[in-house]
Amino acid sequence: MFFLYALNDKIKDLTPYDPVEERGQIHLDANESFLPPPPELLEEFSEIAAGLGYNRYPDPAAGKVCRAFADYYRVPAENVAAGNGSDELITLLFSGFLQKGQAFATLEPDFSMYAFNGAIQEARHVAIGKRSDYTLDVDEVIAVCGREKVKLLIFSNPCNPTSLVVKREEIRRLVRGVEALVVLDEAYMDFSDQSMLGEFLEYENLVILRTCSKALGMAAVRLGFAVANQRVITALRSVKAPYNVNALTQAFGAAVLGKPGLLRVALKTILDSKEQLAREVKRIGEAFPGKFSLLPGETNFLALVLEGPEKLYRYLEERNISVRLTGGLLRVTCGAPEENEAFLKAFRAYWERG
Repeated sequence: MFFLYALNDKIKDLTPYDPVEERGQIHLDANESFLPPPPELLEEFSEIAAGLGYNRYPDPAAGKVCRAFADYYRVPAENVAAGNGSDELITLLFSGFLQKGQAFATLEPDFSMYAFNGAIQEARHVAIGKRSDYTLDVDEVIAVCGREKVKLLIFSNPCNPTSLVVKREEIRRLVRGVEALVVLDEAYMDFSDQSMLGEFLEYENLVILRTCSKALGMAAVRLGFAVANQRVITALRSVKAPYNVNALTQAFGAAVLGKPGLLRVALKTILDSKEQLAREVKRIGEAFPGKFSLLPGETNFLALVLEGPEKLYRYLEERNISVRLTGGLLRVTCGAPEENEAFLKAFRAYWERG
């Protein structure tokens, strides 16, 4: 077939995101919560869905759910903006705060969508590598950002895929040491204690992203938040679509965030699962020394370092267990007890076969 219209170079070779969705698959690849909503929350969702004004546009400011987020995390509501997942907010930060040809920096390995968004924006990518143990050299980052005239620095903390967390004092030094807008993606910070949410107002150049897809167990409804000083948050609200978060998501999000007791129980359950999984993986490591190492992370997943991770990835896939191969690491999300047990059985068998 002959086409008169040609796609431009930046999109012509792209392929859509293709998640693992096979039925019967044990999904330990997407870092979602394995916990479904409890019955009382499902009942409230049903009432919300039945009473929603579907013929009306949603609140463009997402005021109620932003206030619920602000109450839960103890930040001022006027400094919160909601997005259709934190993915949308990342896209908005690239499209709104960067101009074509300007430099943005990532700290590799990290979440792949940062570099993707920069490429679509036609910005110049400065990839700053981490140390061999995947830790961050803050002085090097500051130096590179200055030398390369970086306008936007974005990274996850705790990091996806390494699971490692940069301590607050190092984040403070980094934010103060660069002239760039620093986008701090705290998607996994519910599993750690090094959040910058308590002091974001002290910085003119800091945006903190949060998501409801991990600890809060709301991946399906797509809800994320940005927190920043008034000047930055106003600019972010100005570049978003008017009705970017649908009414159902806003209402469901407010309902979930309004139940801190349920969220604390869920968080403990997830952390217990992760700790149990890590404990058993370490035991397997002791039985097969030198075969792999486990990074000491603070997330809801494990990051494994090993030679030839593709072989283990395929071995697990053949046994209907999906994990994630990213950044040279094998990433395993903690799951329900039976899911963890299936992974551990297959993982041990892989090393036993020699």
